[in-house]
Amino acid sequence: MENSPARFDTIDEYIAAFPEAVRQALQELRQTIRAAAPQAEEKIAYGMPTFTLHGNLIHFAAHKAHIGLYPTPSGVEAFQEALAGYKNAKGSVQFPLDQPLPLELIRRIVEFRVQENLKKAALKAKPKKKSPPAP
Repeated sequence: MENSPARFDTIDEYIAAFPEAVRQALQELRQTIRAAAPQAEEKIAYGMPTFTLHGNLIHFAAHKAHIGLYPTPSGVEAFQEALAGYKNAKGSVQFPLDQPLPLELIRRIVEFRVQENLKKAALKAKPKKKSPPAP
């Protein structure tokens, strides 16, 4: 699992490498992210399942005793109160494998990240106003 030398090309390959109970949790997590961000693309980045939408949206990974969710620092900060019962850091949250995943909370975090990335993309896409030529 953790620190495994295996390299994965797809999220399916990544999930298949784990025991059944972990695979089931990873599939639920993946489906929750996919439902909350249907336009996002899946890939492996940094050795982890990753969803991208105008940049990195969210990553996740299975570890020995938890599933890590990496919704960027803003994703953790925006839900700090709801995440208070879970070990978390600047841009990560740990969900213990011996507890059900909080799928509704994860959905809300993903939806927040989608809106955040869409806003950033819209700002980048806005044409800059041209100043009138000097007389």
